[in-house]
Amino acid sequence: MMQLNVWGGAGEHGRSCYWIGNEQTSILLDCGVKREGCGAYPLIDPTRVAELDAVFLSHAHEDHSIAIPLLYKLGYSGKVWTTRITAQQLPAYYAAWGNYVKQQGGQLPYDETDINRIQFAYIEDEAPPQQWIELSPTLRIYWGRSGHMLGSVWLLIEIEGKRLFYSGDYSEDGLLLETDTTKDITNGAIVLDGAIIDSAYSTDMEYQLDKLEKLFSAAERILNDDGQLLLPVPVCGRGQDLLLLMRDRFPETPIRVESELIQTMELMLEHPIWLKPGIESSITEALSSGRFEVIQSEDQRLQRLTEDLALSRAAIWFTSDGMMQSSKSQWYYEKLRRKSTNGILLTGHVAMGTTGQRLLAMSDEERGCQIQLIRYKIHQGMPDVRKMTQSLKSHFKLLVHAPKKETDALLKQLASEGIDHLLSIQPGDTVNL
Repeated sequence: MMQLNVWGGAGEHGRSCYWIGNEQTSILLDCGVKREGCGAYPLIDPTRVAELDAVFLSHAHEDHSIAIPLLYKLGYSGKVWTTRITAQQLPAYYAAWGNYVKQQGGQLPYDETDINRIQFAYIEDEAPPQQWIELSPTLRIYWGRSGHMLGSVWLLIEIEGKRLFYSGDYSEDGLLLETDTTKDITNGAIVLDGAIIDSAYSTDMEYQLDKLEKLFSAAERILNDDGQLLLPVPVCGRGQDLLLLMRDRFPETPIRVESELIQTMELMLEHPIWLKPGIESSITEALSSGRFEVIQSEDQRLQRLTEDLALSRAAIWFTSDGMMQSSKSQWYYEKLRRKSTNGILLTGHVAMGTTGQRLLAMSDEERGCQIQLIRYKIHQGMPDVRKMTQSLKSHFKLLVHAPKKETDALLKQLASEGIDHLLSIQPGDTVNL
């Protein structure tokens, strides 16, 4: 019997990892880590790793990719199917994760040799989006751009006649990145044996425009008080959207950007296939406009921030660490906390135990400066999950990427609306296909 085993990602935010197979054949969808302590890794069954026929990686973010070298340490010798730009981004993610673990006093469960063993195969070299790719007599895939980050994809897997849809991290709300809608799947043309659906924002009902207005209002309050505004963001993803949005909303305010965020925007221009129509020219114009001061060194960073603080000159700062775990992010906080009119806006998931989460839990007086969490949508909220689950013809629809309690609440609401075959489970659980 074909089964889906959850090694991570359902009933929690992080370490996405799903085993699908039987005694004759098996594959793995993603293999990430959860940023807690020195890292929570998937519940990998070592006896099954060497027998895997293929591993698929939806995108480069750490909660989907960081544990892949562990598979090679445990005996996997096959290929990791992903996009070329995802593979290109991975070394930076592995280096950043290694530095984080070292700072926490921990040790990686694999080494550089295991990272170097990874063998990539590129799905876009085999076929364009929304075409079947035959990988073996018993395995084929069908893919599309998921709109979450540069190179991210959703997948339709057919293994020994069983069809399973994996949304990966999915969003149709981004400013820059294109999403291939799942119309061929969600209009009932393809009947599924199962679906794994990004539900990271669980019962959140707000649309992107509502969130943006909240974000802009919070930023405006800080800037109108001549405060310094810090936006910590991932190196690739929502950060590039927010750079353009903040530039347009606050045209007179200096914007200072850490160089790696600009480098990712330049990388987008090298891979325009991932961009929405017309966006390439918008990015080119933004990069050449002179509106972004690129921070290239510690001296430059210190000089500019010292000047802004001394002159009470409002400015917007972008740094590349969404949860504020890096020494750089913490350096910014130590400078900003000296004045209550300065502020920090977090725009995505903040894991328990991270600096961002600890700051959110503090009182205003204890923290020193303002801090607020206002999401910019790069995952699905309830309206998006409702739309996807209503349209899928599937024997089960597994809701993932959010804590179990939040997922249960989402399932209860959708089930009350007549949407059936929904599942809320957790790592270690199994579903029959």
